Amino acid sequence: MEKILEIQGLSKDFFLHEQKREIKSCRDISFALDKGGFIGIVGTSGAGKSTVLRCIYRTYLATTGSVIYDSLSYGKLDLVTASERQIIHLRKAEMGYVSQFLSILPRTTARQHVINGALDAGFSYEEASQKAEEMLRYFKLHENLWDIYPNTFSGGEKLRLNLAHAMVKAPRLLLLDEPTASLDNHTKRLVKELLAKLKSEGTSMIGIFHDLEFMEGLCDKVYNISQGTFC
Repeated sequence: MEKILEIQGLSKDFFLHEQKREIKSCRDISFALDKGGFIGIVGTSGAGKSTVLRCIYRTYLATTGSVIYDSLSYGKLDLVTASERQIIHLRKAEMGYVSQFLSILPRTTARQHVINGALDAGFSYEEASQKAEEMLRYFKLHENLWDIYPNTFSGGEKLRLNLAHAMVKAPRLLLLDEPTASLDNHTKRLVKELLAKLKSEGTSMIGIFHDLEFMEGLCDKVYNISQGTFC
């Protein structure tokens, strides 16, 4: 099986300058993700699960190790040493990231936020608008919310908007950091169904979940991260 992502010896340390103290997060993480595969990550809070995803997405720069991504744009590329320009392009064109927290440009409506995700993936504005509306409806965001700023949304509404923005691209690589944390059971099922559809269409995924029942039938492999290392 071809690999889309190969991680070797990944570690991340944080230095608290005010306290002159170093915190060691994930340590010596190594695993590979098959093209079209889905890896689930579980573990206790604070073990370093989110840090692994952020090092892949390059929100954090790994302290040691390599993250080799087989990209369409550049071929095999180490995301640890890739340029900022390359990372920005990959985030727009090939990668998706869903977190529990909404990150959105100022004065951007919910509808435009999802349209922007589709535009990044290369769709025309007309196609992007249509796909955005389909995705907003899919995640049960009421039409009266589409053209307002999402800072007033509830936690669940913000998470559904995050999901719509990331999934409208149908990215090659999708990273999911607790994508169902504040969702009701019905919306969780919608998320699971769409993830299964994306997987069947070739999207490769890594997801962090506390809800082990949610992962059943979805993940090909599950890793437990304990005290910063995979086991």
